[in-house]
Amino acid sequence: MDEQPRLMHSHPGHAHMHEGTGATDGDARKQDIGDILQQIMTITDQSLDEAQARKHALNCHRMKPALFNVLCEVKEKTVLSIRGAQEEEPPDPQLMRLDNMLLAEGVSGPEKGGGSAAAAAAAATGGVGSDNSVEHSDYRAKLSQIRQIYHTELEKYEQACNEFTTHVMNLLREQSRTRPISPKEIERMVNIIHRKFSSIQMQLKQSTCEAVMILRSRFLDARRKRRNFNKQATEILNEYFYSHLSNPYPSEEAKEELAKKCAITVAQVDTLRHVISQTGGYSEGLTASQMYSPQGINTNGAWQDAPTPSSVTSPTEGPGSVHSDTSN
Repeated sequence: MDEQPRLMHSHPGHAHMHEGTGATDGDARKQDIGDILQQIMTITDQSLDEAQARKHALNCHRMKPALFNVLCEVKEKTVLSIRGAQEEEPPDPQLMRLDNMLLAEGVSGPEKGGGSAAAAAAAATGGVGSDNSVEHSDYRAKLSQIRQIYHTELEKYEQACNEFTTHVMNLLREQSRTRPISPKEIERMVNIIHRKFSSIQMQLKQSTCEAVMILRSRFLDARRKRRNFNKQATEILNEYFYSHLSNPYPSEEAKEELAKKCAITVAQVDTLRHVISQTGGYSEGLTASQMYSPQGINTNGAWQDAPTPSSVTSPTEGPGSVHSDTSN
């Protein structure tokens, strides 16, 4: 009989013991979750080695799956949308223009001539001569140098972009073990990185295009300067026209012969005829009266000027005129 009351009295104590154990377990869980959150918040203030050790400890923690599930629920409730995930941005028109220009000039893409072919055409327009060949070679050498620099810098740019993108992707994949990160979010972050790097790429292409335009401008300026006759050509042409004052219009055969002697084109010989007819002479020492107004003596013994033909004073300008030549 005494045993039963003892058992009866022992039950309340036993019940209190179970309640205390349940409360202790709940407090322990709260403390564990609080510790995990505190560790996550302080990771950014730690060194790389400490942070790596702390992340490893978090991944091995027994409450880590529960924390991950909670974060997934929070993300679903907040409905975090991916901005522009389904909208593809159109290509930058300025970048497309730069790409087209670099491709046309032979800087980008396979080396097929590009600007060198354009330089050859420009040189052919200015006449055939050794100076054109030398300058064409110089143009191609400088253009090849620009191409080499462009491809070297472009390779550095692509390497830096790929390295940074790989680093961010690895970081996001590692973080996806602790917090929910979808593949679409990783793809979106990669697109953001590429857009940031595209500004550097545009600067590189812009500076390269400017270098090509400066080179082309210098080449064309030098070609225009070579349109002026050299000293030898000037002497030959002055001698011919001064010795043919009575008929300052050479025939086609004479033009071809003069062109061969002066290493210029027939059109340039014809251009010089118009220059003489308008300015009254090619050299400064040869005045208009000496060139086109042969002087004679009248019956009274006085000097008089012979009448000047209208065709000389008012020449009809054709395709080979000085205006049409210099405008090109």
